[in-house]
Amino acid sequence: MNVLQTYQEWMTIPFVDEDTKAELRSISDQPQEIEDRFYKYLEFGTGGMRGVLGAGTNRINRYTIRRATQGLANYIASFGEQAKAKGVVIAYDSRHQSELLAEETACTLVANGIQVYLFENLRPTPELSFAVRHLHAQAGIVITASHNPPEYNGYKVYWEDGGQIASDIAAVIINEINRIPSFEQIQYLSRAEAEKTGLLNMIGDAVDRVYLDQLKSICVHPESVKETASSFSIVYTPLHGAGGMLVQQILREIGFQHVFVVPEQEKPDPDFRTVPSPNPEEKEAFQLAITLAQEKQADVVIATDPDCDRVGVVVHDKLGVYQFLTGNQIGALLLEYLLSGKADQGLLSPKSTMITTIVTSELGQAVAANYGVDTIKTLTGFKYIAEQIRLFEERKHREFVFGYEESYGYLADPFVREKDAVMASMLICEMAAFYKKQGKTLIDVLHQLYEQHGYYLEALESRTLKGKDGLERIQSIMNDWRSTPPNNIGAGRIVEVRDYALQVAVDFYSGKETAIAMPKENVLQYRFKDGSWFCLRPSGTEPKLKVYFSVKGLSKAEAERRLEEIKSHVMNRIDSF
Repeated sequence: MNVLQTYQEWMTIPFVDEDTKAELRSISDQPQEIEDRFYKYLEFGTGGMRGVLGAGTNRINRYTIRRATQGLANYIASFGEQAKAKGVVIAYDSRHQSELLAEETACTLVANGIQVYLFENLRPTPELSFAVRHLHAQAGIVITASHNPPEYNGYKVYWEDGGQIASDIAAVIINEINRIPSFEQIQYLSRAEAEKTGLLNMIGDAVDRVYLDQLKSICVHPESVKETASSFSIVYTPLHGAGGMLVQQILREIGFQHVFVVPEQEKPDPDFRTVPSPNPEEKEAFQLAITLAQEKQADVVIATDPDCDRVGVVVHDKLGVYQFLTGNQIGALLLEYLLSGKADQGLLSPKSTMITTIVTSELGQAVAANYGVDTIKTLTGFKYIAEQIRLFEERKHREFVFGYEESYGYLADPFVREKDAVMASMLICEMAAFYKKQGKTLIDVLHQLYEQHGYYLEALESRTLKGKDGLERIQSIMNDWRSTPPNNIGAGRIVEVRDYALQVAVDFYSGKETAIAMPKENVLQYRFKDGSWFCLRPSGTEPKLKVYFSVKGLSKAEAERRLEEIKSHVMNRIDSF
């Protein structure tokens, strides 16, 4: 069936509601828009789906959500009645239609005879991961598009270990989804009918309480909070998302007395009206928070994204000037704080291991090595970190101590199997209080790490290329770099290229190829003789080509000079393609 035939089918079949049909009629004179909405089904990737809200097969809507859920239901049913009885936990964030799509998901699962635990209102993604384990469920689903623009939503799937589904499970679910010939084949009940079955269970406060108690149990220096409570102040913004309630609650429960929330951003708002993007990776998201911090003379400013799995940080230096910390810097600081605390308490062992990703700064690896802690690198995506934690437990050959990504995601304890901004917010504030007691700011501690391990500097550039043409252009750029890799970038000679799609690393001097023991992913990484590197990676959740850069210098000036040289050469080639 071609694009126009599929479009006409949606316009005529009784299964599609009238509001959806009205939306489709409004684009009847826009052939390019019709093609973009119907040229394919929105892809279910290794972690789920993410896309623009709207009518069409290539959009997030109640029908594509039901279709994905039916595929998941078929997979769960293949494990028998016990798996169906264990059930599925569902959470959602503050985005447009999140509550509706969570209900659509629940009613599809119940129609398939599967127990459902649905959060009564919005909750952070990491709490969903926790709840799957706490309730011994078979799977979990969260309706979110993380920090994407307001027009997006998404559907993330978790398995019984609390981590996002692994690639092999995703492949089977995708196959089940693709076997569904039409929406009429999907089993579905209304909300009222679902409630009558007894399979739809509402959850909330009781799970919150257990989760918060678990969080409090991993504080490293709780006495630091008590000793600085009267003078230490925090400014927090949930950026209109799901983190507001629990982040405030955990900070107050561990003893912080002065927690100020940005009033304009406290309430959920699917349009994220006060920020260009609800992304704590971007400095613009902190404008209102920094204004409030200056008024309150806050020690630390934290911002969480809409589903509260990422956290950004701004802190002041000795002169009182607020400085934005990168995800790499936050990760290194947390790692130093946690490992020094564990070392003092005798909690590290030869099995202790930190997990990070191939595009994360190597400062963290240097910090870990200083405490005798090994580092394992994974592909980008916290699902790979969660997968390693599961393998640690099964094989008992390593012990997890910390995991993080450069994209502002951190995990300090495996009772959650997802990056956790509630947990990280608690630890960041505790860490800042601990060092304040010593007369240090987090900026001071960061410079100590640079003096000890070398000056690491990183950057991320991205190019947004939307639609079918954009995806094709991104692939063409990747093919260009793959087929004609550079020998030099400025004064730096490239010594190795790592092609994660081909799963091979090639030594430029000898031509020797070494296998990469990681799943296939369309990523290219180029490494220089001095240890610097850059990496090209199409985003798995946005229409973007991401380019990561990392350099190490003896000084900030040297690192900045080297970084700009590499960035300018690489981005000029990409932009001129």
